Formats: sequence, C-alpha cells, structure tokens
Amino acid sequence: MTLGSLAMHDLTEKLEFWAGWVWKVEIDSFSGYRIYPSKGKLFVRGDSKVFRFAGSKNASLFLQRKNPRKIAWTQVYRRMHKKGITEEVAKKRSRKTVKHQRGIVGADLAAIAAKRNQTAAVRAQQRLAAISKAKSEKKEKEVKKEKAKPATRTATTAPKVSKQQMKGGKGGR
Repeated sequence: MTLGSLAMHDLTEKLEFWAGWVWKVEIDSFSGYRIYPSKGKLFVRGDSKVFRFAGSKNASLFLQRKNPRKIAWTQVYRRMHKKGITEEVAKKRSRKTVKHQRGIVGADLAAIAAKRNQTAAVRAQQRLAAISKAKSEKKEKEVKKEKAKPATRTATTAPKVSKQQMKGGKGGR
C-alpha cells in the first residue's frame, strides 16, 4: 500500500511518519489515546459500528457504559477541563466595556446633554408649562366641538321609531 492509496483509503485516520515508515495510527474510542499497528483491541457493535481500544482497561470501561468525560485520565476529560494547555494558550485578557453616548431619534447628543445638566427645579417648571399648555389646547378643542355641534344638529319632529320597527317588525301586535 502506498501513501496515496492510504490517504484515499481513509481520510479520518491519522498517519505518522517515523524513520521512513508510514504508520497507520488509530485513535482509542474511549480514552483518545493513540493506538499503533498490531496493538489494541477491536470491538464491532451489532449495528456494525467499529470501536478501537488501546487496552483491555478502556474496552472494559466502555462495555460498562462509563462516561469518558467523567474519568480523569482520558483525553476527553482533559480537553473538557482545560488540562495541560497552559503553556500553549496565554490567558485571555478581558476588555473593559466602553460606554458611548449616541443621539436618539428626535434628539441629538447636545440636546440630551443639556437636558441631563438641567436642575430639578427647571424640569418641574417645564413640566408644569407643558401640562398647562396641553390643558388649554384640550379646552379649546372642546369649545370648538360644542360650537360645531348645534350647527349640524337640527330639531327633528319626526316620530321616534324603534329598531324593531325600522327592521320591519310586526309593530307591537
């Protein structure tokens, strides 16, 4: 078997070069250890899934349905708990969040800053002015409405008809 046919044969399996030899190195299904040629055990489940184990310890734990994430010496556990990677990756620095001020629709940044710097007394005065303005506008609207009402309504002298009669009922028989 040549290197090209090995690579084509199975892309997921690792190949290691050592002194001119090409070794097909498998990975243990339970512990994540490397399994060199002619070493380890092979277990084929009923659904034809293949499991490879470096030794009987791994095979036994797998058949007992132990979780490799909870067994401290497995590669999966070590990766999950960030063991043995201190020299590779330096601790990430956390950046402080920087607050930015942005304008809101209808008010630019200068207007917001001016409002923030106002005293409570000025704000209360502005609030009272706005309330009185709104009240006067409401009064004016009501006055206009009342003036418009009598002009549109005319005195009707027609006899009152109930809804039933309008629909064409029997008329109180």
